[in-house]
This record gives sequence, structure tokens and C-alpha cells, in this order.
Amino acid sequence: MSNTILELTRIVQEVSLVESPPEQVKLIVDSISQAIGVDVCSLYRINENQEMVLLASHGLAIVDEIKLPAGKGLVGLVAKNRHVLNIAEAPAHPDYFYVAQAREENFHSFCGVPLVRFGEVIGVLVVQSTQAQQLSKESEAFLVTLASQLALIVANVPVSKIKPPSINIQSKGVKGASGTGIGTTLLCDNSELSNVPDAVCENIDAAIKQWQDLLGFVKEEIKSEQVALGGTLSESVSGIFDAYQMLLSNQSLIDKVELEIRAGHWLPGALRLTIHYYVELFRAMDDPYLKARSEDIQYLGNKLYNAWRGEHLNEPTRIVAGETVVLVGAHVGVSDIANVPIENLAGIVCFEGSSLSHTAVLANAIGVPAVMGVADLHGLQSGELIIVDGNEGKVILHPSDAVAGEFRKLIYKERVFRKQLDVLRDEPAKTTDGEVIALYANTGLLADITPGLKNGAEGVGLYRTEIPFMMRDSFPSEDEQVDVYQRVFEAYRDKPVYMRTLDIGGDKQLPYFPISHEENPALGWRGIRFTLDNIQLLMTQIRAMIRAAEDGGNLHILLPMITSTNELDTFKQLLTDACEQLRNEGVSLLKPKVGVMVEVPAAISQLPFWKDKIDFVSIGSNDLSQYLLALDRNNARVANRYDHVHPAVLHEIYRIVTIAKKNNISLSLCGEMASDPVAVVLLLGMGIRKLSMSAAMLPRIKWLIKSVSISEMEALLVKMLRVDNVDLIRKTVCDELASLGLNELIN
Repeated sequence: MSNTILELTRIVQEVSLVESPPEQVKLIVDSISQAIGVDVCSLYRINENQEMVLLASHGLAIVDEIKLPAGKGLVGLVAKNRHVLNIAEAPAHPDYFYVAQAREENFHSFCGVPLVRFGEVIGVLVVQSTQAQQLSKESEAFLVTLASQLALIVANVPVSKIKPPSINIQSKGVKGASGTGIGTTLLCDNSELSNVPDAVCENIDAAIKQWQDLLGFVKEEIKSEQVALGGTLSESVSGIFDAYQMLLSNQSLIDKVELEIRAGHWLPGALRLTIHYYVELFRAMDDPYLKARSEDIQYLGNKLYNAWRGEHLNEPTRIVAGETVVLVGAHVGVSDIANVPIENLAGIVCFEGSSLSHTAVLANAIGVPAVMGVADLHGLQSGELIIVDGNEGKVILHPSDAVAGEFRKLIYKERVFRKQLDVLRDEPAKTTDGEVIALYANTGLLADITPGLKNGAEGVGLYRTEIPFMMRDSFPSEDEQVDVYQRVFEAYRDKPVYMRTLDIGGDKQLPYFPISHEENPALGWRGIRFTLDNIQLLMTQIRAMIRAAEDGGNLHILLPMITSTNELDTFKQLLTDACEQLRNEGVSLLKPKVGVMVEVPAAISQLPFWKDKIDFVSIGSNDLSQYLLALDRNNARVANRYDHVHPAVLHEIYRIVTIAKKNNISLSLCGEMASDPVAVVLLLGMGIRKLSMSAAMLPRIKWLIKSVSISEMEALLVKMLRVDNVDLIRKTVCDELASLGLNELIN
């Protein structure tokens, strides 16, 4: 090999570009044989019985399927030892296992390399030669290096060559909205803006006029869709329509399309370039909530394009009485949902998207199960029977009668369970021994406000203020921020609202304030570090928050990424100055309470120093868990190691609770822990009495709280703090919940 790195890169890239798994494995063995000049290259994959199945071979004459018994032969030895085996005379080795179908009696040398994925051996890569000599060290190193990269590809190659089943075809996705539904598929096949070709604009003035008319038309169409969802229903999801109207009225987006038209692009091309710009801006962010906003922009881009083409989607879909349908498509939008009577809508399946997209938010609000990101369902036709399991984040295509029958029973049980939860909406979250727990909602878009209220939220535990800053070509003015924040306070009048100051920087970039690339944005210029370095922005935001809250007294200002007393003192002085300015301007106000997010471990030991400087503490469980475990839960390679009930996380949170109690500091917790039943019972045992979570999870967590006693959870916590294994912690708590009859929460 003249250049190992080039050969490695070439093979991996060529294989990754091939879509068919059989073609992928054939290309792998052929390419390796050519690259290192061997007579045979074979690829084995382990199956569910621990047998080694030969997927492909270059050089062996294969007629029938070859399976090596578990642990047998040199291939089994490589898998068992998890180490390369390079020998000159394979038949002389004591573990040699002759397979007649392979006809490998003419090959002497053997070099086998294990394929490892997430610490588990998934296969073995083998090369053989007629010459009785070991493979060169250079070629061996090449195979070891290549195998580590090919394991990512081979992991997705099916072991069996049997024709895939025609019934009960399961596909995994992401949980969008809980619940289960069954119905026939109804495809939402809209034209994609991303496929629009480039073309020259022949009449710039006419194109700009057409753009303005198009905006007006689509705004009216969205109003019609809101009406189509019904008066009572639209009240619970009106924020989504408000968000779309705000995007369509965004001057930055409008101006950019006009700018592209004046640069010579026809209207669809100008729209494509603009939407692509904003989609990529949000898609590049690490924060999953903000990343999901790219889907909203993409949806509106497609809607504008289809309206330009004359394909208006506000005509109701004709459905036979009693028929239930499941909407399926790359992006199922509000238009598609509005066109189907709610009583006929059994579920939603999207090939793309996340649990934080507006489609998922709307599905939660209207009580329709949804699964997002089901990438392997392309080729569907309308009218195919499908099951949507939003609880597990999966779908089952062409279910058998038996499977469909079982799921229909499950759907009935869920319907009864939901009615039980609905009754709890206005009841306090009180444990069986009389302890009341405050349950708040997390939000950041106007679309998220009403679902929280609908599900009984007692306030907003975390309001993210980043969105108005990101969908603009300049920093929003004080008045513009006041307008957004006021709507939150109006919705949650007389209820506490915890507003986090601008958490920008690092991965959350502003188009008009670029930040140079940082190698580790999670530890970089973000949160309070960014805003204190741009103190004029922080002053404007503080003034806007206070003005929006008026003198209601429900504003709580939450500071992200606090790690030092200097940061806290600087903010406190800024807040004092802002209040003084506003009073001098005749604004009636109450000075808001101030608290810190404990998401950086450095903040924990400093809480006693801050007890007279802050009014409350909010534990940001997502970031705190990631920093403590040094794990990025969005990184597929390490995500399986992440669990917020890890002993290290539990002990640190218990330490925070102890410090807060000793220093008389009010405490709450937000993040995914607040909606995980296993974590919640342990948090109750620690003494946490305020939890903030996604609106959809409020009823279930309230039911959990009303079913347990603090004394029992305190006893359970004592036991779990002595356990050093996260899997055992989770299993033990699940068993405890099951013994209390709470199977619906953990299954």
C-alpha cells in the first residue's frame, strides 16, 4: 500500500455511499482484497444465537449460507479474545475448524480482526492467503484501523439473508407524543422547497410584489387552519399559530428574500436560499430545543413554496365515517393536521423531526400519539394499516390480527388512564402523607404556553429567552422583548414565572453577532459570561422583563452558567441600576427575585457564600448531569452511558439540597429528571418540592406524586444512596413503583 490513510479514506467513503447492505459488504471485501493483495477477504457478523454468519467473501466459493457455531474455529477465537489473530499456518492451530462449504483447504495464512461496536464484538474481518506466511505488520495495522471504522457501517447490516417479513414490520423513531393509535396511512406528500432549482429572475419588481402577496395569502391560510381545528381546541394550541405568524412577519426573513430577488434569483430560489440559511443556523445548535426550531422554519418554507405553486392545503381531507387515519410524511405540518377531523386522527408519523418540533407539541396538545424521525419507512402508500406507539417511539406496519387486537386493548386502557389523569388537572400534587409538590412547565415559545396551563402547570419553571434574539437580523429592541414577555405573564397571571437571561454563545450563534469557532463551546463564551461581556444587551433584557411583569411580583430572574461571586455581584448591581432607571421613568415595579442555575459543579460549593445574594436556586439537571459525568447525551457514541440517576449525580444533587436547606435557600429542579418517574421519587426523598418539566408530562408526574408517600421515598433514597450501580438503582426503583401499582408510568 503506497498510502495507508488514502486507502482507508477511500474504502470507508465508497462503502458509506452505497445504500444496499449486500452491496456494501461485497464492496468491503473486494476493496480490502485489492488494497492489501490477499487471496481471500471475508466478513462475518454475529447473530442472536452468537453464531458467526458469513455475510460476504472475496475468494471463497460460497454456495450455501455459512454459519460457524458460537465460539468455534479461529473466527470464534478472535471474537472471544477481542484481539487480532495473525498466523502463517491456520490448519495447524488447535482451534482450526474446517467448514466444507467454504472450500478453504488451499489457504494457509489467516489474519482475523474483531469488529467492535459500543464495547461489543459484532463480527470478524478475515483475510487469508495461499502462502504460508503471516500478514505484514503494516497490513495488519491497516485492517485493525479499517475494522474500527467499518464497525459503524456493518452494525446496520442485517445478519439474515431471509426475505424481510411482510407483517409486523417494526421501525424505531423518537417519541413525539405519548399514546397509542392504529389506523390506515394517509401520506402528506408536499413538494420540498429544497429541491427548487436555480433560475434567473426576469422581473425583479414583479417578483417582490408576488412575494408580498404570497406572505399575505399564507398568513390568511394559517388563520383558516386555526379555525378548522375548532374554537376550544385552538385555544390550547394557539401559540403555535402565533409563532408561525411571527415568523412570517419577521422583517429579517422578509428582507432577506427580497435581497436574494434583487441579486437576480427567481422567487422560489430566493425563498430556498433564505430558508436554508435560517434552517442551518438553528440546526447547528447543540441545544435540542433550539435545534428543533429549524423544523418550524423548514415547514413554513415548504408551505410558502406550495402556496406559490397553487397547492393550497386548507381543503379538508375526505374520510369515511368511523375511519381512523395516521398522517405520514417527511414533515407533517399543522395544515395536514387541520385538514383531518380530530376524531378520525389516530396518529402522526414523521420521517424527520424531533420530540421538540411543533408537530410534536401540537400532537401532545390535541392528545394524538406521534413518532418522529422514523427514517426507514420510505416507499409507503396511503391505505396501509399501521400502529403508532408514541410511548415507545416506534411504529408497526402491516400488523397481524393478533398484534392489532392487543394494541386495540391497550388503546382502550390508555383512554381510561387519560381520563383518570384529566380529573387531576386542578387538584394539588399532594403525596399520600400530605406533602404538596409544586409542578411548573418549561417553555420558550408562545406555542408551549397554553399546553402547560391545560395540563395544570402552577407556573413557568424555566422560560428560555433566546428565540426572539435568533430570528432577527439585529438585537431585538426593549419594546419588542416586552411584547413577547408580556404574553407569558398574561397567560400565567398571579403565577411564578422563572425567566432565564439570554443563554447565547458557544453553539447558539446569532446571525448578526458571529462568535469565532470554539473547540469546546460547552465550556466557552456562553450564558452569563456572554451577557456580562455585552452588558448593554443584558441591561435591555432586564428592563424588558421588569416592564413586562409590571408590578405583579411573579418575575423570577434566573442566571445561567454562574460560576463565581463576581458574576453574581455584577448582575445584582445591574439589576439595581435597571430598577432605579425605570422608577425614574415613572414605571411602577417590584424588584424581581434573583436566583442561579446550578448546572456547573463549581457552583455547588459556593452556595453558602451566596445565601444572602440570591432568593432561590434552580438545579439544571441536564447540564449538571453532563458536566458531572463528562458525557454529551446527544453524542451517539456515548449517549448509552448517560443516565441522570447515576450515583455521582444523585449524591451531588443531594448535596445541593442539603446545602440549600441548611442556608434557607428556596430550591427547584428542571430538566429531564423532573419528568422521569424513577428520578422523581428519589428527588422527593431528598426533599425537593418544586419540579419543572415539559407540559405533556405534568399529568403523569402529578399522578405519581399523589400515589406515593414522602416517608416511603425517603427510605428508598437511603437504600439507593448506598448503591454504586446505575442499572441496579433504576431497576430497584422501577420494581418499587410496580409494587405500588404504577406500571403505566414505567412500561
